[in-house]
Amino acid sequence: MTEPLENDQDFEIAFYEGLLKKNPDFVDALIAIGDLYTKKGLYQEGLDVDIKLSSLRPDDAIVFYNLACSYSLLQQIDKSFDAIKNAIELGYEDFDYLLKDEDLKHLREDKRFQEYFGSLEEK
Repeated sequence: MTEPLENDQDFEIAFYEGLLKKNPDFVDALIAIGDLYTKKGLYQEGLDVDIKLSSLRPDDAIVFYNLACSYSLLQQIDKSFDAIKNAIELGYEDFDYLLKDEDLKHLREDKRFQEYFGSLEEK
């Protein structure tokens, strides 16, 4: 038997997928389904959504933060590093959260990130 939460997630995913078939650029639905995909461990699907969101909202720091998370979860560290730098340049400031977010674990292990973040802390 499937866990109730998983059933709820499957239902929500199906709901948002239905909305997106009718309106593929519905930003709120994309944000919701991207989060659901990631929570369910569907990292590639989450990444695909985050890439689309980054083209629809190129000035949104949170979108690029989430994109960095998706790349990190898939261990695409170069792309994750570029996305987190973009998020910070766009105004992302919650560094306490960034330093403990499990989705960014692989990125934080990268020497380039450690050097970059160290230089930010000095400023």
